[in-house]
Amino acid sequence: MSSTATASRLENAVCSVVRGQSEVIRRVLACMISGGHVLLEDFPGTGKTTLAKAIARAISGTTFKRVQFTPDLLPSDILGISILDQKLQEFRFLPGPIFTDVLLADEINRASPRTQSALLEAMGERQATIDGKRHDLDGVFFVIATQNPVEFRGTYPLPEAQMDRFAMQCSLGYVSVEDEAAILADQAEKHPVDFLEPVINREELVQLMEAAKRVRFSEELRHYTVALVAGTRGHESVQLAASPRASLALMKVSQAFALFHGEDFVSPEIIQTLAADVIAHRMVLAPEAKFSGISGRQIVADLITRTEVPV
Repeated sequence: MSSTATASRLENAVCSVVRGQSEVIRRVLACMISGGHVLLEDFPGTGKTTLAKAIARAISGTTFKRVQFTPDLLPSDILGISILDQKLQEFRFLPGPIFTDVLLADEINRASPRTQSALLEAMGERQATIDGKRHDLDGVFFVIATQNPVEFRGTYPLPEAQMDRFAMQCSLGYVSVEDEAAILADQAEKHPVDFLEPVINREELVQLMEAAKRVRFSEELRHYTVALVAGTRGHESVQLAASPRASLALMKVSQAFALFHGEDFVSPEIIQTLAADVIAHRMVLAPEAKFSGISGRQIVADLITRTEVPV
């Protein structure tokens, strides 16, 4: 079976649980297949946690862990801890929930910055240093984090370095009244995620990740991608611009997104579609831009109109 057919099977399974969010679901799955991590920011009750659980259930052979971030959560609650074995008189390491394939970091911005930073090394280098010893994170290791808008009570803004570790930031938003009525019908007796059966296995997921790397990304598009990201570095409304990590993420997510569309190559339109999700959250806007109501997504849209598209 082709990689596109496998990707569609996974997408359809998740869409059967999370109603009216097909476009966002495709972006999140493309992010996972590209090897990146995704941050879902939206109001409570819009389906962020359900989306993460549906993705994990649709893939057999993978491990899934969930961490509910709270103000009293400690880094050791995520990474693990070494305890003294009284019988053997030696320390034994108990791995934390970070040692998994799919990690749901629920309401990540309700924990302190110190605890949030425990994920930095793992997300950037697929390893964790605990008590001076390095532990490699094997497997898929996909972090899908959710956060409430930073204006909500009891939230801590994610530091810039943490935001840069997320390949994409997406929002679900409210669904249409028709889809919301369908959600009520779906959950009249039980939640549909409880009935979701795996549609692909771990091996097929790894094959999808390898297939995405083979999607053609031309030399002209590489220069176009870099030009979009580099445009943030001289923009009058940007205080801290996007790093080369943004260029890498945009290339890889675009390849995976093209795979879902059944394309053998990436087009400029795909890059433009994903640019705001990949670039906007990495920027720190100048104070005057914030006061003027300018958003990072508006700046990316401006850069798309300014940057010459390769033919």
